[in-house]
Order: sequence, then C-alpha cells, then structure tokens
Amino acid sequence: MVGFKKNTTQENIPLWLDPKKRAIFFQFLTFCLVGLLAYYLISNTLINLEKQKIATGFGFLQKESSFEIGESLIPYSAASTYGRALLVGAINTIKVAFIGIVITIVLGTIIGVARLSTNWLVSKLAGLYIEVMQDIPILLQLFFWYAIFYETMPSPQEALNPGAGIYLSNRGVAFTIPKGHPAYLYMLLSFLIGLGIVYVMRRWARKRQENTGKFFPTFRVGIAILLGLPFITWLAFGAPMKMEVPILEGFNFQGGLMVSPEFIALLMGLILYTAAFVAEVVRAGIQSVSKGQREAAMSIGLRPSLVLNLVILPQALRVIVPPLTSQMLNLTKNSSLAVAIGYPDFVSVANTTINQTGQSIEGVALIMAVYLFFSLSTSAFMNWYNKRIALVER
Repeated sequence: MVGFKKNTTQENIPLWLDPKKRAIFFQFLTFCLVGLLAYYLISNTLINLEKQKIATGFGFLQKESSFEIGESLIPYSAASTYGRALLVGAINTIKVAFIGIVITIVLGTIIGVARLSTNWLVSKLAGLYIEVMQDIPILLQLFFWYAIFYETMPSPQEALNPGAGIYLSNRGVAFTIPKGHPAYLYMLLSFLIGLGIVYVMRRWARKRQENTGKFFPTFRVGIAILLGLPFITWLAFGAPMKMEVPILEGFNFQGGLMVSPEFIALLMGLILYTAAFVAEVVRAGIQSVSKGQREAAMSIGLRPSLVLNLVILPQALRVIVPPLTSQMLNLTKNSSLAVAIGYPDFVSVANTTINQTGQSIEGVALIMAVYLFFSLSTSAFMNWYNKRIALVER
C-alpha cells in the first residue's frame, strides 16, 4: 500500500509570508493600539475632572430632574428622575422614527412608481417633488412647517373645526378618540393574531402558487382578516361607542388626543424630505428589472397591477432594500434636529440634563449609545429581511 507524505509546507510558512496569519496579527495589533489610546484618553479625562472637582459617573440618573416635558407616552413629572426623563426622550424619538419610517416608505414607493408612470403629468409632478424636496435642507423644512402653525393657525378660542371632532389651532391638532374601554385592548390582541394568520396564509399561498400555479387573493383576504377580527371583538364587547371629545378649557383643549405643532412639524419635515430619496431608490430598483420580465408577464395575460406586485417588485426589492436601509437610518438620525423646534426628543432632554447636572461626558455618551442602538437594531432587522428575499443560488 502506497503511503502519502503529509504536506507540511503550509504549516511551516513564516508569519510574515502567510497572508491569513499576517492579517490576524495586524488586526490584533490594531485592537491593542486602539485599546491603549482609549485607556489613555479615559484616564487622562478622569484625572483632569478630579483635579477640577467635577463629579463623574451615572449616579445623577437617580436624582430628581426638576423640569417638565411637554409630551410623554409614559407617566412623568418634574419630581421624576433624570433617568426617567431620558427614557421619555428616547420613547419620543422612537415614536417619531417609527411613524416616520412607515409613512415615508409608503409615500416614497408611491412617488417612485409615479415617477415611472406613462402619464406625462403624473411623471413630471413626481419628478418636481423629488427635485424640490431633495434640494431644500431638512432643517429649513422643519422651520417652515413649524412656522406654518404659529403664523397661519388661529388661537384655540378660534380653532378651525373641519368636522369629525377635529380642531386645528396654533397649539396643535386635537382629535376625538374612543373613551377607554377593555374592548380596545382585546381588539389590539385580535389584530396581532390576525397579523400572524396573514403571515401563515401568505406562505401557504406562495407555496400553493409555486406547486399548482393557482393564484390566491392574499391581499384582499388579509385585509378582511385584519379588519374583521377586531370588528368581531368589538361587537362581542357590546360595541362600545362612547367618545372623548376635546373641550376648550382656558387657553387650550382638554380631553381627546392632542398632537403638538412641534411633533407635526418634525414628522412632516422628516417624511417629505426622506420620501424624495426613497422615491429615487424605488425608481432605480424598478428600472433594474429588465423589460423582458414585464413583457413576459403581460404576454401571459397578467394585469398591470399583478405584473407590478408579482413580477417587478419582488425582483426590485433585492436592489431597493440596502439603500432603503440607509434612508431609514438617516430619518432616525435626522430626528435629532427636533431640538431646533422644541420637540422633546432624546437629544433635547439630554441637553437639558447636561445643563442642569454638568455631566456633559456622560450625557454625550448616552446620546451616542442610544443612537448607536437605534442604528444597529434597524440595520440588523433590514439585513435579516434582505437575506430572506435574496436569491438562492444552486
């Protein structure tokens, strides 16, 4: 039996000649240098702060904040701690970013598709919107929408009432909302259950279509499920109809849902500005799909809406998702400009905390950590989604 001598040439290559080992060595060396630099900067900062008798650490988070915050989704007062104040700011930032991202994606997709419309007027209007919104800095747009409320809207005593229990004034927009009832919690739970059912149904419909070629109307059935389950739940609890109507008391409305002009201005500025970039991303993604795909789909008798939903968009998403992720991150980070118009986002609350406590290093570190968390979590979700829709090579 013929034996084979083990090849040890690769194992005996010196470190400076082996690309893999050399890469690992330089990465380790860089890591050590960065660590030493960080240690030097941190230790030097702590020594200087100690010499100037400036307190360090995050113990201030447990102290009383002694300032009010105009908008909060959780209970808060001036007697609350700085930690809770920062939590309120972070929640306000998440609220603006989440609502803004959802509306921006919908609006940007509509404008991007309209940009490719065969209708000359629709295409030119979409192109005009994109050019105008991209060329105006977002900070100027925030100032514009903020000024609209204070310059054009009347006082609460003379608030505009377009109907449906809505009141417009320079204090914001007051909405009539349903009065608190246990039915609404169960309606939310039924809606979440409906989302799970729709997800399973879509997967089943896709496999069914791949195996048999039969199309299942998932969109219409899904809408029926998402609306039907909460409606049945509402009927099961006796169909509560009591509403909480905003009432003018003194200089502002009480009751109902009050949306501040700062929130509206920030949301409109972020949406209208970012949607212009999302529209270009959608347009580029759709144009990346060859015309032959559209012609082949139309040749078998598919309607234009089905061609777009079943053929064009699924392929375009693989091009759209990566740059779309960048625009979502931009919207989240641009929300920090809220401090310019007085909306109490995380940066605004952190700045107030820094001014009162003098803990500037800790405050800036918290701002960096929070926005880093927002960015990494958004990127992780979008990367997961991008892998799900990626083409599987055989």
